Order: sequence, then structure tokens, then C-alpha cells
Amino acid sequence: MSRWGQFAVGIALAGLFLWLILRDLDRSALAEALRSPDLRWLALGFVFWALGYTVRVLRWRAMLAVANPDLGFWRCAVPFLGSIAANNVLPFRLGDVLRCLAFSRWLAVDTGTVTATVLAERLLDLLTVLLAVGLAILVLAPRDGAMGLLGVGASLLVGLGLVALGLLLVPGALRPLARGVERLARRASPAVANRIAGFSGPLIDTLVTLSQGRRMLGLIAASALVWTCEGAVYWAVAKAIPAMVVPEAAWLAMPVGTLATLLPSTPGYIGTFDYFAIAAAKAGGNSTAAATAFAVLVHLYFYVPASILGGICLLVWRLKRGQA
Repeated sequence: MSRWGQFAVGIALAGLFLWLILRDLDRSALAEALRSPDLRWLALGFVFWALGYTVRVLRWRAMLAVANPDLGFWRCAVPFLGSIAANNVLPFRLGDVLRCLAFSRWLAVDTGTVTATVLAERLLDLLTVLLAVGLAILVLAPRDGAMGLLGVGASLLVGLGLVALGLLLVPGALRPLARGVERLARRASPAVANRIAGFSGPLIDTLVTLSQGRRMLGLIAASALVWTCEGAVYWAVAKAIPAMVVPEAAWLAMPVGTLATLLPSTPGYIGTFDYFAIAAAKAGGNSTAAATAFAVLVHLYFYVPASILGGICLLVWRLKRGQA
């Protein structure tokens, strides 16, 4: 499918999920749920947000330090936050492309290494979020009836997540698996096989480099802290809304809403993120209006500050580059 075809599918899915959200929504109940949130909890949410993004930048800096040990925090923060702002307003996740291809001179790191670290970052995030989904279901889901089967699936997900994270400590073990997938793909399409090789080879090489010493343990611990802070933002927002009678459901909404951003959507994941975050909050025992108010505020938390700071970072980068 062409990129514009994917974009059209994303727009259609976003429209569908927005329609599903709005079709039975009681607007007056939503307005009531959004009225008079607890500002203390909202302020605490911003503290968790800032801490989470600080750790994200430090984690990326630790990866890039293999190639350039002299990199400073702010030197890494500019492309990191700038890419997030670009993803929020541009289609096709062009912010990630920008970070991989446009900041090599800024970071004094070659483009291939920057791209490999971004891939490694995405892999760590995906595995951590999958583990978070399993843990949230195990802790929050009831054990009776059909939900008991869901608990079994969550246990398997937690187990697989722990095994996958463990493999990151010995990533060389992934090479035979990658070669096997490449051979199978080559039977169907050499072009696809070449894409897999071009993706998996640099990623595994980077993971092997990062696994030396105790660096990978630190990266895994940083990933756990990143997503704990992310969940804490959701929880703080839920606590700020009086209508959210079960604020603990925020810990399920965080990984579910995050995984929903993998679906084709608009820039900023409008519709897709909101629908699944609302569904998770409702599954935890909250009303539709409360869950919708919660999802809207959480979405604003992660969209507005990152877009503003990222836009400033891109402006700084542009000005500095123009002076070079």
C-alpha cells in the first residue's frame, strides 16, 4: 500500500473511532466530569511527565554515548523532543525519520548509528509496554468467569515479555532467529527479505554493542522507569477527576492506549488512542463520561507540552544550524 493509501486508512480509522466515542456519549455528563478537576493532582501529573521525558532522553543519550561519549543532555533533548513534536503534526511518523536522518551532524554520530538506537529504543518500549499490559490485567482484572482466561493470557504475556527482555542481555542469540525469518521471507519475496535484513542486522549489532558490560541492564531499568512515570501521569489525571471512581484503571489504560498508537491513524493518534484508553478505563469500572474526560485530559497532557517544547527545540536546532 502506498504511503498516501496508509494515510487514508489512518484517517478512516480515526474517524470510525471518533464516531464510536461520540455516538452514545452524554455531552452534559462529560462536561460535568471535566468540571473542577483537582489541580494538585494535575500538577503532580506534570511532574511525572517531565521526569518520564527526562529519563527517555537520558536513555537515548546512554545509547548514543557508545559512539560519542561527549554528548550532553540538551544536545540529545533537542532532536528527541523535536521528533515528537513533528510526529504530532506530520503524517507517516516523519518525526522519527527526521531524528534518524537530520541530526547526524548535530549529534556527531553517523546516521546508521542514530537509526539503530532509535530502533533499539522502540524495541525496549514495545517489550516494556507488552509486559505492562500483562501485569495490569493480572492485577486489575477479576479472576472469575471468562476473565479468568484473560488472566491466563496475561500470565503468558508477562512470561514472554520477561523472556524477551532477558534476551536483550544476550542479543547475539537473536541472530539465528533473524536469519531464519529472512530465509523464509526470501522464498516469498526477495525484496521483503532484504528489508528484513536491512532492519534486523543493524538493530542486532547495536543491541550487541549495548549489551556489553552492564549498559543493557541500565537501559532496561530506565525503560521500566519511563513507563512507570507514564502510568503515573495517567493515574494522577484519573485522581484529578472526581467522576473517575476507579482511578486504578489508569494503569490498564496506559499500556492499552499506547499499543493503540501502533494502528494507522492521524498525526497525534486522534481517535485511536482515545477509543482504547476509554475502553480500558470503562473496563476498570468507570462511567463512559468519566472515562472520556480522563482520556481527553491524558491526550492533552502528552500532546500539548511535547508539541510546544519540541517546536522550540526544532527552532533552536534550525537557528543553530543556520549559524554553523
